[in-house]
Amino acid sequence: MDKFESIGEKMHVLATQLYPICRSITGEGVRETLSIVRKQIPIEIREVPTGTKVFDWEVPREWNIRDAWVKDPAGNKIIDFQDHNLHVLNYSIPVHRKIELTELKKHLHTQPEQPDLIPYRTSYYQENWGFCLPHRQYEQLEEGEYEVYIDSRLEPGHLTYGELYLPGKTSEEIIFSAHVCHPSLANDNLSGIGLITFLAHSLLSEDRQFSYRFLFIPGTIGSITWLALNEDITARIKGGLVASLVGDPGDFTYKKSRQGNTLIDRMVTHVLKHSGTGYRIIDFFPYGYDERQFCSPGFDLAVGNLTRSQFGQYPEYHTSGDNLELIRPEYLEASFQVYRQIVDILEQDGYYESKNPKCEPQLGKRGLYDAIGGESDRKELQMAMLWVLNLADGQHSLLDMAERSGYSFELINRISKILVEKELLGKCVAK
Repeated sequence: MDKFESIGEKMHVLATQLYPICRSITGEGVRETLSIVRKQIPIEIREVPTGTKVFDWEVPREWNIRDAWVKDPAGNKIIDFQDHNLHVLNYSIPVHRKIELTELKKHLHTQPEQPDLIPYRTSYYQENWGFCLPHRQYEQLEEGEYEVYIDSRLEPGHLTYGELYLPGKTSEEIIFSAHVCHPSLANDNLSGIGLITFLAHSLLSEDRQFSYRFLFIPGTIGSITWLALNEDITARIKGGLVASLVGDPGDFTYKKSRQGNTLIDRMVTHVLKHSGTGYRIIDFFPYGYDERQFCSPGFDLAVGNLTRSQFGQYPEYHTSGDNLELIRPEYLEASFQVYRQIVDILEQDGYYESKNPKCEPQLGKRGLYDAIGGESDRKELQMAMLWVLNLADGQHSLLDMAERSGYSFELINRISKILVEKELLGKCVAK
């Protein structure tokens, strides 16, 4: 990639590489996807055999597909997997036969309210076969005998996922996950894959306070499998985010963790509040993406879901309209910056204690007015400085100060560094 490309452009290039691949909850599409991601960051690729018990679930048989089509009575291919991999019901069993239209229609899936789009449908845990097509095309099908062909395999194999662990000064972990099971859907979830790929890349060479774990997992069964195999380390997880739907033009949506007021919930809320963009905060509910597994009562981890548009709330959701034109570099870039600001707060937050706690220190004689100079927001900087000096009692973190004062964490952090330099503050362990 060109060194002058923005992060958003790099994310879009990665999405463009991954878009044609037919992914599912298992199979070669996932492996191919992870091998491309591994060119950017050093993920480990894990394989979990079919039949492995993972809590109340079991790793399913592996699904792979080579070709699929439907021919009309005249022998013309009217539905072709090679044209778009959404045309096939994901996890379809193999089939090759001739059937009448009445029977064929039992295996066809459309979305009447969006008649020109191909819907995305699956049949992971019930053996079936089928095709998806625009409803307008469905309405034009003529009576007669059709030939259907699906060249797929459903057999013992593995569930595959990718994982990158970046150790920090503390063993406390922050996790970021993205689902890698959807076929050619750009926002859902090539955008999430791209975001955590480049977020991990940005942390590779940094001195890290926390440890970070990045998971590229199939939806639902992937997080269940990871949790089952890593139950012993979940106590170290301090928080995390499920990254999905971060490339569309919608406002940001943050779905809180089950606990609702954890450190990660507060940090995301703070960043969005000061982002200058539209956003909404919604409470946890037990449906959606993998946050519902991380937040299940037996784990109750502080994991939320940070998206732009919410799932099911934009017209292109789970259709062929969710393509590379929907996600734009500028939206991807803005999403990346929000996630990066959350990481920055995690890394830079801390507790401070005033070295001059009895009444306000004299700011002028220490050159503090000179330190903030003649900036246009000088009054705001002075007020932020007074807030920091007042709350630096070893019981308020920088995030606490930012929330209490109404100023951004970035400003409060900047002021704290000036005060440390002037020997008015010292970093400490929380009281």
